[in-house]
Amino acid sequence: MARYAVLIYERETPGGVADIPPEVMRAHGELPGRVAELGGRIVAGLSLEQSGTATAVRGDLVTDGPFIETKEALAGVFVLEARDLDHALALARLTPIVNGGVEVRPLTGFDVLEEES
Repeated sequence: MARYAVLIYERETPGGVADIPPEVMRAHGELPGRVAELGGRIVAGLSLEQSGTATAVRGDLVTDGPFIETKEALAGVFVLEARDLDHALALARLTPIVNGGVEVRPLTGFDVLEEES
């Protein structure tokens, strides 16, 4: 199985990412089971603080904030295992979204360390 990063983008308000309705939060909690039913596996997943908490590092320059002109902000990421890109895209379509979308990228070049259960 190959590994893919699923980047979750949501529309950001002046105070941060818009409030996520409870039913969407429940759907995120159910996502690992739904992915498993289709033969995939979520390896890890995290939500991110609002973009205003970001710090950008570009060479020796460190600045507060991401300074990216966009209406949507990166709100979370998860890593999933899928047979191939088509399978990963089918699994990513299960991601509950309020006003944004997801981006799927193959992971390569680094071993992923998992916590022992």
